[in-house]
Amino acid sequence: MIKNGHHATDDQKGAAGCTKPGGAVCSPEKRKRVVRLWCDGCYDMVHYGHSNQLRQAKGMGDYLIAGVHTDAEIAKHKGPPVFTQEERYKMVRAIKWVDEIVEGAPYVTTLETLDKYNCDFCVHGDDITLTVDGKDTYEEVKHAGRYRECKRTQGVSTTDLVGRMLLMTKAHHSNMSNPDYQQHTDNFGKGPTGRSPWTGVSQFLQTSQKIIQFASGKEPQPGDTIIYVAGAFDLFHIGHVDFLEMVYKQAERPYVIVGLHFDQLWKIKSVWYVSEVVIGAPYAVGKDLLDHFKVDLVCHGKTEVFPDKDGSDPYDEPKKRGVFRTIDSGNNLTTDDIVQRIIENRLQFEARNQKKEAKEMAVIEAMKKREAQDVTEAATESSH
Repeated sequence: MIKNGHHATDDQKGAAGCTKPGGAVCSPEKRKRVVRLWCDGCYDMVHYGHSNQLRQAKGMGDYLIAGVHTDAEIAKHKGPPVFTQEERYKMVRAIKWVDEIVEGAPYVTTLETLDKYNCDFCVHGDDITLTVDGKDTYEEVKHAGRYRECKRTQGVSTTDLVGRMLLMTKAHHSNMSNPDYQQHTDNFGKGPTGRSPWTGVSQFLQTSQKIIQFASGKEPQPGDTIIYVAGAFDLFHIGHVDFLEMVYKQAERPYVIVGLHFDQLWKIKSVWYVSEVVIGAPYAVGKDLLDHFKVDLVCHGKTEVFPDKDGSDPYDEPKKRGVFRTIDSGNNLTTDDIVQRIIENRLQFEARNQKKEAKEMAVIEAMKKREAQDVTEAATESSH
């Protein structure tokens, strides 16, 4: 059984059916019933929150379908997306918890959509997604009892990422100590009516529990080709995915280890092509690293390789051993290109962020009024 070009796990095989020793098929009543799940979204600038939602959703069943909205649908209800729909389709398809994607999924989730793809229920985070008219996009499936909720990941959102880059320059967009960024952190999402808990900015903190949740725990097996790549992978995007896919194709049985110069574990471990991650990897790929992991091949993209602090080539050792290979992913997209997209459309993205915040605050105020009304009615009834 093959999924997205990869062999299915024993759990996935078991979800699809079962066999007795000798290959005989189990009777239908003994087969495990496959629970099919539906998630949908924009999946623009895919981040830890997206991956964590899909991971949690997959834990609720057996087969996960991710519906991805078109550029036109997103522009209508939220504002322009940063990535094109084709880029977003490929990005979501690469996430290891997704079994299938539906391109051009409707923005409003209906029972008709769930039935069309034979899904038992829909899964979404505990925030609210609104239409252009300010209506809950999951209202119909909620009323029908075919909605499940997972915990929203605090401290990260596409809106926040776009807001950061509106203030950063191409040369140093990720400078968290920049005073302009700090003011953005303090003020973004605040207005006359307060601040939305879904859009407002907070710092994302990596924890050991989050790392464990994303770890595969699989060791390389005899016959595997151990491939090592390194980088910061800042603002993980489709260009990185294409590169990792090409790295994965360098061997029949690849075991890909990614060395991260910064802590971006969630980004890498959610992708199908990666087996293991080294956090805080040294910039130079030296003898100790190669020997410790028994590395067979070291790969790097066609981007410029900057010298180490002492002026030496960080890939000198693997080159001496004849195990260094330059990989052309065929995708020239860079982080700077993405930042430039946002800078060029600054006004549109600022309006997008403000509109989203305003809609959420209106819903929050309505919820508060409803709660106050319920309390008043309950008090009135108890007094009679």
